[in-house]
Amino acid sequence: MAPYIKKCSECGGINLIMNKDKGEVICRDCGLVIEEKMIDFSQEWREFDHDEGDKKRRTGSPMTYTKFDRGLGTDVGQRGDVYQLQSKERNKYFRLRKWQHRISTAIERNLKLALAELKRVASYLKLPGSVEEEAARVYTMAVQRGLVRGRSMESVVAGALYAACRRHEIPRTLDELSEASGIDKKEIGRTYRFITRELGIRILPSNPIDYIPRFASALKLNADTQTKAVEILEKAQKIELTSGRGPTGIAAASLYVAALINNEKRTQREVADIAGVTEVTIRNRYKELLRELDLKGEIKKKDLED
Repeated sequence: MAPYIKKCSECGGINLIMNKDKGEVICRDCGLVIEEKMIDFSQEWREFDHDEGDKKRRTGSPMTYTKFDRGLGTDVGQRGDVYQLQSKERNKYFRLRKWQHRISTAIERNLKLALAELKRVASYLKLPGSVEEEAARVYTMAVQRGLVRGRSMESVVAGALYAACRRHEIPRTLDELSEASGIDKKEIGRTYRFITRELGIRILPSNPIDYIPRFASALKLNADTQTKAVEILEKAQKIELTSGRGPTGIAAASLYVAALINNEKRTQREVADIAGVTEVTIRNRYKELLRELDLKGEIKKKDLED
């Protein structure tokens, strides 16, 4: 037994032991029971394997921002044997359920509706749980600061999701968020800039390389073309060619060039539709890449004329 740091009131000795089974602190020198009926904070069950321990634990799920009560609330569930109760007891049970589902504050009511919408949009965009959790945290902070007042709930949800995607380096364009939420992309952009500025959230510019795998998969390009596109982008970043240009446009143009080099030709219209930019943007970025990186020698003459 580990020594218990305290003095004995009878003999003044410090040679004490704690008996956890009996909940007592005893002096070894004189045998005086100094404390008894101590609370045991350890688990009250034994477990012989991991599965058995999981079955006996009753601590519940962890706290999460994706629920308006942070996952700490309780729920009066529906049980089949409630109808076996007498009428008075049954009515009391249903009354408890009704009051339990009522939300007291305006913030909680807003969060309950907004987090359901956030979950729907995140599911539509196939975003991981970490991004959904971060977006819920950003939205909760915005509600608590009063930043939602005067703005639509859906636009703030979309702005929080866009901020979370940027922080986790999971590329999603404003066009995709606009399609998923039904909010104009300009409104989403304005709301995103507003909440990040007011909440002091620092987000680095998007890296064009993050868009390459998604665009390549949508265009059905092979791994060699994807690797070549990344090489082109890395060279462009070294000479600061990507500065001041939209990440989706420069990423799509690099894929277009890489596809031409590897004889997997795709039209500018196909690439523009996948990236959500115009053909003019693809054409301008394409010409800049050829000129600045001297890639004309790697592309066939016929493709250059096209």
